[in-house]
Amino acid sequence: MVDADDVRRLALSLDGVEEIDSDGFDFRVAGRGFVWSYPERVPGRGRILRTDIAVLYVGDEAEKQALLLGEPELFFTTPGYDGLPLVMVRLEKVAPARLAELVTDAWHMRGGAG
Repeated sequence: MVDADDVRRLALSLDGVEEIDSDGFDFRVAGRGFVWSYPERVPGRGRILRTDIAVLYVGDEAEKQALLLGEPELFFTTPGYDGLPLVMVRLEKVAPARLAELVTDAWHMRGGAG
């Protein structure tokens, strides 16, 4: 199990990462987001930043579908993310090593060098 502090520690350990001011977490490399807090839309309440769920850049639709189908207990999506190479990951269900892999892969795909 991991939390927002683990996401922050991992993201900031990578070269060239910038943290954007947010009520949750929001990280970019080369000016492009690679992991951030899930902005859940709640009817009657507007947007709520969920720091227990991370949105991750995954590169393409094929990778997105592979994650969603292969590990549905860990990953999900919503209609607002249809057609976008992004998945949501439930932080309470992801192992630290797996989170490190996911965040690092997202960083690489968005322009991180390492």
